[in-house]
Amino acid sequence: MNIFRQLNTLPIFKNAVITIGTYDGVHIGHQKIIQRINKLAQSIDGESIIVTFHPHPRMIVNDNYRIQLLSPLEEKFELLEEYGVDNVVVVPFTRSFSQQTPEQYVSDFLVNHFKPKKIVIGYNHRFGKNRAGDLNLLKEMGKTLDFEVEEIPKQEVDDLGVSSTKIRNALKEGRVATAKTLLGHSYFVRGIVVKGNQLGQKIGFPTANISVEDPNKLIPDNGVYAVGVKLRGKTYQGMLNIGLRPTVQQSKGKTIEVNIFNFNHNIYGEQIQIDFIQRIRSEQKFANLNALIEQLQKDKQTVLGILARCKI
Repeated sequence: MNIFRQLNTLPIFKNAVITIGTYDGVHIGHQKIIQRINKLAQSIDGESIIVTFHPHPRMIVNDNYRIQLLSPLEEKFELLEEYGVDNVVVVPFTRSFSQQTPEQYVSDFLVNHFKPKKIVIGYNHRFGKNRAGDLNLLKEMGKTLDFEVEEIPKQEVDDLGVSSTKIRNALKEGRVATAKTLLGHSYFVRGIVVKGNQLGQKIGFPTANISVEDPNKLIPDNGVYAVGVKLRGKTYQGMLNIGLRPTVQQSKGKTIEVNIFNFNHNIYGEQIQIDFIQRIRSEQKFANLNALIEQLQKDKQTVLGILARCKI
């Protein structure tokens, strides 16, 4: 897969079949569009292209908007490559770019840079200043600018029952299994292993504390989770806690810490990936450390059962 980050470095694409969007999460709805552009590109001996934007357009249009991303840019690239896209073009999104009229957006941006043979869009796709452009305008301009337009039908999208917003809401409520169904892959978080207060080691559940790399990455709701842990090219089983650690009251803020099963190595400073499988309970305060340890032992058995069924 080729990645282009500047419009002035684009090659001349061969029989370009393009789609445009933020593609946050690259969920099953996105995957359906990707399958379609790949198939169309193959049918005309062309190239499939996803045109996406960075930063997220809402962060530019609305100064006070802070998006919580399902997939920051580098993660998005990995997912798009996994689903077989030929090219990804990242358009630097600016306020001036957002002020183009719909007609300018089509002629000066889409046609000038991509010379598309076919454009595939979702049923509610809008573009240009004030999102005034729509399918009808795109089809009308296609007649004179020599491109065809295909819309993914509303029914096809509705039947999937998926959107990035719905996935974000599920994660904010800890429903990571629901998010996985809508994404078509496990939701994951990456970060660097940093030093904690070593309490886990003392109570028999050593944990790796994780500092998440991207500040805009959405972190699921507080609680205890069954997870897969990707580290040093291998996948391990693990139990993860997100929260304030109310029983020990030593946390200065939200922490993300994972107990990696059957693992005993120094991994400070290394990158780790957490694949969320299922939340088993919310965070709670225990009367004392013994009560906490007893619950953690029960949690581990629950997690092992879940991960065995999922073949993690």
